[in-house]
Amino acid sequence: MNAPLPPCEVSWFSALCDDDYEFLGQPDPMLQSSWEHCRDIVLQADSAGFDNILLPSGYALGIDTTAFAAAIAGLVKRIRLLMAVRVGESWPPQLARQIATIDQMLGGRLAINIISSEMPGETLASGPRYARTVEAMHILRELLDGRSLDHQGEFWKLKLDPPRLTTVSGRSPQFYFGGLSEDAREAAAKGADVYLMWPDTMPAVREIIADLRARAAREGRTLRFGYRAHVVVRETEEEARIAADRLLSKLDDEIGRAIRARSLDSQSAGVARQAQLREAAGGDGFVEDNLWTGIGRARSGCGAAIVGNPDQVLAKLNAYRAEGIEAFILSGYPHAAEADLFARHVLPKLDHGPLG
Repeated sequence: MNAPLPPCEVSWFSALCDDDYEFLGQPDPMLQSSWEHCRDIVLQADSAGFDNILLPSGYALGIDTTAFAAAIAGLVKRIRLLMAVRVGESWPPQLARQIATIDQMLGGRLAINIISSEMPGETLASGPRYARTVEAMHILRELLDGRSLDHQGEFWKLKLDPPRLTTVSGRSPQFYFGGLSEDAREAAAKGADVYLMWPDTMPAVREIIADLRARAAREGRTLRFGYRAHVVVRETEEEARIAADRLLSKLDDEIGRAIRARSLDSQSAGVARQAQLREAAGGDGFVEDNLWTGIGRARSGCGAAIVGNPDQVLAKLNAYRAEGIEAFILSGYPHAAEADLFARHVLPKLDHGPLG
């Protein structure tokens, strides 16, 4: 008899970076990022029972993440916020103050998605960029844990007294972090709490988890694992497949290629792997049972969706949980409508709660 699976965290996505559509590749003014639209998605996810919600960040798209997080903090009742921060654009002590302040506003319900970004207009090789990210995570953790800092690194040299203001718990929020390259994996092992991966086949998921566990162990650390994916759930599998196909029904392939090419991460190892999955998929876009790659034809980054009826989607999530995934960040198009469908058809069947 299989042992019961531990609870998992189930998060939704807030579309702050102009990533909301009814038809992929067809911008809709009603779905563009705005305070009102993104606020409504977060409040819906809160009332629907999701544990957390990702607030993504991009300097070229949408609205500002930190400002949005501060504004929404006083409106949400129970949901956590997973606030993305682009460390290449930040001075870590200032970022630590912002994080601590928003955590206070939320009553301690804040987590951080660390993005290994460049400055606007900057081009930094992968190795130095991830090395800078490791330094940033160390500085943030020390300050958010309430400790004094004497950091003499390659990118920052700082000597600071313990901060007066820290988080509600007095400890750093959890750092969620993703990246498939060798440099990214090493950075995760050294500084992250939750390693996030994009959709992949089950054997690849198994390999990535084993590899990151081994890397973290060599650093004397442990990692938890999260999975970022889109989802299309309907009462029947046929209806789910029809809904998935409808998303692409107005897509021009040239427009799809242009969307992928202009993304900030279009040359990353993770994006390359999503392209490999699309190429390996069958004519219907499915690369394995209920994992559909068609969604990646019109977006960079996370490029596959779990598609099926409620039992199939639940079984897929539970299969990932059995491999060691403890957190899911899900999304769908349009985000509000798909959040409602998932919350009604699948969420009540999952043993879920915020990551402790």
